Amino acid sequence: MKSLVDELLESYADCGGINHLTGVNLPSKMAVAALTQDLLHIIFPGFISEHQVSMADLPRETALQLDSLQKRLEIEIAKSLDMLPIAGQNAGSVTLDFLRKLPDVRGLIQTDVEAAYQGDPAAANKEEVVLAYPGVEAVAVFRMAHVLYELGIAFLPRMMTEWAHSRTGIDLHPGAEIGSHFFIDHGTGVVIGGTAKIGNRVRLYQGVGLVARSLAKQVERDEQGHALGGKRHPTVGDDVTIYANSTIVGGDTVIGDRTIIGGNVWLNRSIPPDSVALYEAQQLSIHPRQRNNGDWVI
Repeated sequence: MKSLVDELLESYADCGGINHLTGVNLPSKMAVAALTQDLLHIIFPGFISEHQVSMADLPRETALQLDSLQKRLEIEIAKSLDMLPIAGQNAGSVTLDFLRKLPDVRGLIQTDVEAAYQGDPAAANKEEVVLAYPGVEAVAVFRMAHVLYELGIAFLPRMMTEWAHSRTGIDLHPGAEIGSHFFIDHGTGVVIGGTAKIGNRVRLYQGVGLVARSLAKQVERDEQGHALGGKRHPTVGDDVTIYANSTIVGGDTVIGDRTIIGGNVWLNRSIPPDSVALYEAQQLSIHPRQRNNGDWVI
């Protein structure tokens, strides 16, 4: 009888598509998870760490965090560039480009926190929003990952947003374009595809999907591995609210400004501005419950 080692080695030979045993080193999932967590320290100083950070300590703390992040991030970016190089770019310059954009990213995230606080009467204060709202964490990670995506870095942006996905249940592709004051309320099950475009002051509830139509043929891809074929996911205008479990499909679908999409709507066509989309044919039936031999029946 073959040993388990022999059987696994045979499997490695037969199922080569899920091996990566030769060639360049891939980014580490554990390292990227730790980097993402530490980047949140930079974005939300005083919120993530276990000890209090004073204004007097902030310059030294920030310098130490940035020094550590720069070294570790450069290692993972170098691995990505070894797999999928970018002409004229090296890991050091890309890392600096990314880190220099963090102040602008913080400015956008501040608008997201404000939108969550103003948009949810249950929020006692902004501290609660930062500490306890999964949508804020998912969007903060998305905004950082989007910068890396725009810089052309492979693997890391998706690894970062999937780390947030595993923690929050919110799946935001780093290629999506999302405006300011973005609020995901509750959040579980929200999916936003990579070519989706979302305007300013948009609010989504749990289970909302901005998705592509199912593809019935082999997907063509560019040198970076991204699917060709243009825009596949919807466009959402400014000041739009989309309620729970609604699904909006297709790259040609445009939701006009100030529109409201009701819950459980499935939509594959555009809607003009200042509209309301609902299913009105459904009727609710309410009747007394009944017993059968002492047991409740529907």
